[in-house]
Amino acid sequence: MPTGPLCALLLAWWDEHGRHDIPWKQAIASAQPDPYGIWIAEVMLQQTQLQVALPYWQRWMQALPTLDALASADEQQVLLFWQGLGYYSRARRLHQAAQQLQGQLWPQDLEDWLALPGIGRSTAGSILSSAFDRPFAILDGNVKRVLARLTAFEQPPARHSAHFWSLSEQLLDRQRPRDFNQALMDLGATLCTPRQPDCPRCPWQSHCAAYAAGSPEQFPVKESPKPLPLQVIGVGVVLNEAGEVLIDQRLNEGLLGGLWEFPGGKQEPGEAIEATVVRELQEELAIEVEVTEPLISLDHAYSHKRLRFEVFLCRWISGEPQPLASQQVRWVHPTGLAAFPFPAANARIIAALLQRFGHSEESSKVA
Repeated sequence: MPTGPLCALLLAWWDEHGRHDIPWKQAIASAQPDPYGIWIAEVMLQQTQLQVALPYWQRWMQALPTLDALASADEQQVLLFWQGLGYYSRARRLHQAAQQLQGQLWPQDLEDWLALPGIGRSTAGSILSSAFDRPFAILDGNVKRVLARLTAFEQPPARHSAHFWSLSEQLLDRQRPRDFNQALMDLGATLCTPRQPDCPRCPWQSHCAAYAAGSPEQFPVKESPKPLPLQVIGVGVVLNEAGEVLIDQRLNEGLLGGLWEFPGGKQEPGEAIEATVVRELQEELAIEVEVTEPLISLDHAYSHKRLRFEVFLCRWISGEPQPLASQQVRWVHPTGLAAFPFPAANARIIAALLQRFGHSEESSKVA
């Protein structure tokens, strides 16, 4: 592979057409790079597109502008700033890593970054190249797609990570690693897109095997899709005589660890969904409730499963709520729910609850 010409072509294209207006990249160009802002951005971008992550990054940097600010923040505050980005373990691990890094110099070796919670090889390489201009390769989704098309690789990339890491290492411009890695990501994000790649504008068009074959959209080769299992979840919005609702905080594990939710659980085979709600609340909170009326039904898809939430208003009959399967429980007035970080699917439940009882969503927002 003629790596020298490929590097020169890509960097020349990027110098003129790259995404130079990204805030953390502008900081790199104008002054000493801030490893903190770059680190936060790279973790946000692990599972999230730039246009979605950008306002979250800006809000985060206003509220938690330094490593010390993040390390000393309350975990619930951190989760609130992350709310809506999904994969909440990323926020918890950022918080843990900040506490580990506090009082130390920023790591400049791959192994030291990999030792931190939530940092994989590609994220570490991107931080090191962006913040310190160190020659470490990257391999995110955009880069895999570009390399799969460049070589017309005939197998799903996920099965051949070592091969693609080798390609990324070979291509890396060791004189301009910061610019090269950003150029490679920008190429995948702006021209070599999943659908309708803009081949006429691509600096690598004359070297691209997929383009030469006339079918760039056929690469990367995809795994045969598997049907996603559907789980039905019965959810209880339990009210007391004061008009407060009962919420509980998930254990600090899994994708949604540490977030708050309305209690409930999976429907068993042959079980009426109302019976699911009654059973789950007794098992999880040691309370007896009466299901009074449906509130909302909604679907939510994850990468590995689909969920259908059947949500019911419930009357609290007896039993003092206990966190048998959670960290803690709280009675909260509906207008105070915005102070708690919830999974994305719960936003519609909260909106339906506020509408049902005549509360405006604006009045429930945290100032």
